[in-house]
Amino acid sequence: MTGEFDVLIVGGGLMGAAVARDLRDADPNVRIVMADGGPVIGPTPGQHLHDVADPAIWERYNQRVASGIQGFYTGVAPTSDVGSTLDGVEPGMYHLTSLGEDAAAMPAASVAWNAGGMGVHWTAATPTPWGAEVPSFLDDDEWLRDLERAGELLRINRNPYPPTEAGRVVTASIEKLFADVDAPGRNVQPMPMAARRDAAGVLRRTGPNVIFPPIADATSDPHFTLLTGTRVTRLIHEGGEVRGARLEDVRSGEAQVVRATTTVVCADAIRSPQLLFASGIRPPALGRYLNEHAFLTGRVLADPQRLGFDLAALPTQADGETVVEHYWQPHSGAAQPFQVQIGTQTFTSEDGTRLAYQVGTSMYIPTEVQADNRLEFSDEATDVTGMPRITVHFAWSDRDRELIEQARHVQQAIGDALGSFDPDTESALLDPGCSLHFTGTVRMGPADDGTNVCDPHGKVRGFDNLFVAGNGVVPTALVCNSTLAGMTTAVRAARAVLAALGRPAKNV
Repeated sequence: MTGEFDVLIVGGGLMGAAVARDLRDADPNVRIVMADGGPVIGPTPGQHLHDVADPAIWERYNQRVASGIQGFYTGVAPTSDVGSTLDGVEPGMYHLTSLGEDAAAMPAASVAWNAGGMGVHWTAATPTPWGAEVPSFLDDDEWLRDLERAGELLRINRNPYPPTEAGRVVTASIEKLFADVDAPGRNVQPMPMAARRDAAGVLRRTGPNVIFPPIADATSDPHFTLLTGTRVTRLIHEGGEVRGARLEDVRSGEAQVVRATTTVVCADAIRSPQLLFASGIRPPALGRYLNEHAFLTGRVLADPQRLGFDLAALPTQADGETVVEHYWQPHSGAAQPFQVQIGTQTFTSEDGTRLAYQVGTSMYIPTEVQADNRLEFSDEATDVTGMPRITVHFAWSDRDRELIEQARHVQQAIGDALGSFDPDTESALLDPGCSLHFTGTVRMGPADDGTNVCDPHGKVRGFDNLFVAGNGVVPTALVCNSTLAGMTTAVRAARAVLAALGRPAKNV
């Protein structure tokens, strides 16, 4: 099939959905085609797996979350080798090594192989970027407007879990440790989440289908076409203009060409630069500046007697939820450089007796942005998807390791304030890649100086009608979870696409 569209969106995850939504809100007649390489999980494209009604799918894709240890998000076994072809491979999360990449330097690095990408797996945590996380070259007022719009698209809930007596005591105890280093407003607080309660009180996560409903039902929008199980293998371009793309059906191998006036690549921080490279679009910074915060996970059993709360009166996790409450201690720059994720769980016996109250004390630790931390793409070898094989280069700097050791001491102090904390059994520095919060590989920058791939609006250097959006565009070292920062790049890209098409912008 050969089609003519105004906009081709590569990737049907959260960022692609956001671009489509803002384009549609601005102009109901913009002709959009969205290509997503993976197959659909469950009955509804783009639906978050937390909210899939099928009990078999729920069990298969959510059971790993129950441990409370973020070694891996939901999905199929991360160590499985998919073989030499994607035909028949079950949708889910896969380590890069399973797909044929050389990821020894970042062994936990993984990507989603399913329609909706990470948008159907993610934890939905949406803390706000602050301080050095915000690119200094962006206009402050424009950034705040983009941040607000990104929050609207994600449907952020600032207080998704009601506080408990124990939660108030625990957070007050932690806050005492940070009181002298907190910046104004950066005290312990509820973790914002892209999740809203439905009429029955169930907390529903935001997936791509929530952001852009036609993903779930393409027939509801006559000017929107969704192609799932369809990989974009190459962008067709000439003279600084992208004319369209070559697509391939994963199951049949049948190829087609789609023509579009404008193209937005939102394929994630790994596969967006891979597609550009495969297409012969290779600015010097492509794949470079790969960044991810280090992740020191931890947990402690809170001492009710010492802290003064009634264990027997504590609520337990709601059906389908892994925590009773979720808080965060934001970073405050150099004085307090860490984000602490604080999730609480109540453990009970079979008869309902409360046995313990566990507090997660996981630390997100910023790492230096380094050009040599990068994705290297092969001109000869290919991976399971048939795309250029990736070799991941990544190492923590001496400064990174100093901060990791500092974080260990902070985590110990938190644990000691709450109960009896043994770091040998209740703390672990997880392998690079485990957070999946990758940034920088198609980074933005204020000038075309070889250190970035796109301008501040996502327009790829050397092209007038090619844009990138998503976490890979973020040029800074993030301490917080990456989704909200990445979503602002989708808002900016949508506004730039509308300008390129000569359409008026609305809400963007």
